[in-house]
Amino acid sequence: MLTLQNHVWVDVTLRNTTLPPLAIKNPECLGLLHQLNRRKDVWIQHYCILKDGCLYFYATLRSIPAQGGLYLQGYIASEHFLGSKRSVIELKPPSEEFKTFYLCAENENENKRWITGLKASINKWLPLHQAIQDFMSRPLEETRM
Repeated sequence: MLTLQNHVWVDVTLRNTTLPPLAIKNPECLGLLHQLNRRKDVWIQHYCILKDGCLYFYATLRSIPAQGGLYLQGYIASEHFLGSKRSVIELKPPSEEFKTFYLCAENENENKRWITGLKASINKWLPLHQAIQDFMSRPLEETRM
């Protein structure tokens, strides 16, 4: 049985939270993002690193450890407009039991760069039910060992 403790990907992402931002090798996207705190109605600035379907949040470029991370499997990244036509990044979860996140880069072009990176990173991870369905729908001769 697979547990969180021995899952390699979880081990790697947990290890990455202990590294400085620039020590994470080959990030898919990095830079400043502001995260909306809906309870306080304020935007909080973070230095963010996107790597392998995980978004790491740091206080600054030089701070360690990461303040937190967001596993993005199943999330949908898109452009969203809040209030007076302000373009933001919406990270919508796979089910309502999880939180929707709103992020904003310095400008609309940076938002688009982040959305492209987020979509690519999320799409690397095919949901298990989709992988099984894809396998089962193959012709029988392709599934034989």
